[in-house]
Amino acid sequence: MTSKSINLNYSEFIDITALSSLPEGLNILMQALWHLRKGHWDEAHTIVQEDPGQYASWIHALLHKMEGDQWNAEYWYRRAGIKNPGISQDEEWDMIVRKLTTAID
Repeated sequence: MTSKSINLNYSEFIDITALSSLPEGLNILMQALWHLRKGHWDEAHTIVQEDPGQYASWIHALLHKMEGDQWNAEYWYRRAGIKNPGISQDEEWDMIVRKLTTAID
């Protein structure tokens, strides 16, 4: 039996970041972003490290940017096929969430 991934729009996802435990049913990218918002760097990193996709690479870049490892962050931006947006870490987190929830809004 496989579990179905829930789809959230931007506002719904922002609301669940206030929860103290990870809600069930989030896809792996949203799980990583939830952990990142909560300050769980290691958990977020473990999740994106296993996913070769563009958005996982972008989140991976943000994680290394937050860590202060700019060289590694730039590597992951290249893997994601994007340029470092040159904005704050919070703004970039928000940008990624908006991109991933746009189709739901």
